[in-house]
This record gives sequence, C-alpha cells and structure tokens, in this order.
Amino acid sequence: MASQYNPNAPEEEIPAPERPPSPPPHTTFATRGVHAPTFSAFRPRDIRFTSQQAMNHIAWSCDGKKLGAVGIDKIVRIWTPEKSAIEPRSCTTYSGGHTDDVDYIAWNPTHPELFCTSSQKDRRVVFWDGRQSRYIQQIPLKYAPAQLNYAPDGKTILYTTLNRQMFVLSYGKEGEETKEQWHQDDMGGKLISASTATFNHVGDGIVLTHQSETYIRILDYPGLNVVQNIPAHVGGCVAAALDPRGRYLASGGRDSIVNMFDLSEWICVRTITACDNAINALSFSHDGEFIAIANAGNYIDICAVETGMPLHRVPAMGPSPTVSWHPSKHIIAYCGQTKVREGGPPPTAFVSLFGPGM
Repeated sequence: MASQYNPNAPEEEIPAPERPPSPPPHTTFATRGVHAPTFSAFRPRDIRFTSQQAMNHIAWSCDGKKLGAVGIDKIVRIWTPEKSAIEPRSCTTYSGGHTDDVDYIAWNPTHPELFCTSSQKDRRVVFWDGRQSRYIQQIPLKYAPAQLNYAPDGKTILYTTLNRQMFVLSYGKEGEETKEQWHQDDMGGKLISASTATFNHVGDGIVLTHQSETYIRILDYPGLNVVQNIPAHVGGCVAAALDPRGRYLASGGRDSIVNMFDLSEWICVRTITACDNAINALSFSHDGEFIAIANAGNYIDICAVETGMPLHRVPAMGPSPTVSWHPSKHIIAYCGQTKVREGGPPPTAFVSLFGPGM
C-alpha cells in the first residue's frame, strides 16, 4: 500500500482560540496604561535535535542570561542567548552526573550559575555550578524524581516523584560535617502526596497539586500542615503557577481550563477557557500581565492575566510538557517532540523561543 505522507502538505492546522465575552473596561490594557507586545508580529525560533525522545524540560537562570534544557540523553545543555545564537552546537554541555536520561532542570533563585537536575531512571538529583564542568554533588533517591522546586532562599528543594509523593532536600551542615551540602530532610516523618509542589514567594507556604485530586492543597512550611483545600478541576489538577506580583495562583487541569485564584481570599476570580486540550504547564510573565499555557496541542496560548482574554496562539512543533517566561523579558521558551506522522520522517526533539528579539 502506498504511503500517504506528503512532505509538501501543510502542517496540522491549529485552531484559533475561542474568544470569551468582552472583559470589564477597567481591566483592559488601555485603561491601565499597559503597553502589551504585539505577539502576532513574532515567529517562533525552533531548534531541532535528532532524537527518538522528547526534550522534557527547559528553564531560565534567575538573571535570564542562561537557558537550560534536558530530556534526550544524559547531557545537560546550557545556552547563553545574549552571547551567541541558540543552535544545537552552540550550547555548553554538562555530563558525568547522571547514568541515564535527564528529565528536569531547576535553577537556584539566588545564584545565576547554580542549578540542579534529576533523572527518573537513575533516581538521582545532581547539583552543578555552571563555572565548572564536573558536578558538585549527587544525591541518590529511593524513588524516581519527577519535578524540582527551589525555595526563594535557595536552601530548600521540594521534589515530587513518579508515585506522587513529595519530599524535601535541605542545604546545610549535619553532624560533624565541615562544609554545607544537600541532605534528605526527614519531614518530621510525614507522608505527603503530590504531583507538583511549589513554594510561595516568601517560602513559608507550599502549593500542591495532584493529578487525581480535584482540589489544590496549601501547606504551611516547615510545619507541612494543610491550611487550605481549594476546589479547582473536575478531572484532576496537573499544573500550578504563582503570579510574581503576589495576586494570583493559576491552576491547570485535564479539563483544559485554567483557573485564576485571588491569593487574599482564595476564591476563583477568573477562568480561562482558551485551550482545547489538557493543560501541561503554566508560566507567568515577569510583570504578571501575561500567562503562557502549554497543553497537549501543537501550540502555546498567551493570555492576559487581568481579563483572561487570549492574545496569541504560538504554533509549536509538537505538544510541550513545559513553558517558561524569561525573568525580565516578554520571551517564552518551550520544548518537546514532534508528532509521529504515518509515512513521515521520524520524530525529532525541539527547543523553541518566542518573543521580541528572537
């Protein structure tokens, strides 16, 4: 039977987002004096990698000068966009810390050269200093880590596992140690279930989501006691993000909905229904005006936070498991893998940037 693949055929059509009713005038950019970028004037910048696996995670350093990506192998790739174009061979690579594929990267929020990575297959968290090629510490874990999140002071890390449990790593001295390093925290013997775990901006609270739970849990820290249970998503909550201005908590679910909660009253003040697919990840822009939504479709949605209005649908090479705004610019980074097309070329991993100057 002849192959149905046509290399000249147009890419899968991306549907336009559904526009909600007009928002109250006092919430619009014009009324508030906000000059929003014309996102429709920009095009994504895509970098392809020959790989049968996806690029799983991407993240900016705290100063925005470095961009890290992991997923297709045992190597951590770091780019410096201000110094050189982002190409497959223009990155600095870090290896030797993991014995299997790396899945996640997180940057220390207090130092632009410090970051850590995790691997589900070798069950390790590895700590790095970007100024040296060798890792500075490895921590073997009992369970496969899925996600990492630093505390604001950079001295505590929350990590969740594939079996939906949350654990804590702490930085300091133990016993007769002469230098500070990372240790597994006993958490007072508590067992806490979670798919994702995120510190608040002060570091005295934790936001937990679980893909099998319809609500968001808010815990105090370090007590780890539940202080709020917030109904969120019918089909389970899979993503959460905090507005850098401290006004909102955004949550995303398998129901394709993004809810915006007022942090002062813990009520849902806005619902974004622009997406047509299950939500994968959320990210607020540095000024808190925009939210980027990664989902199971071949696009990233950018919406206005104060109105919920869809502003632009960014075409992607494939579904992205993550999206991240630059810490000081209106630029997003995302990654993933192209979809398999019958009779077409094999899938490739990709890293993409979108925004002014890209």
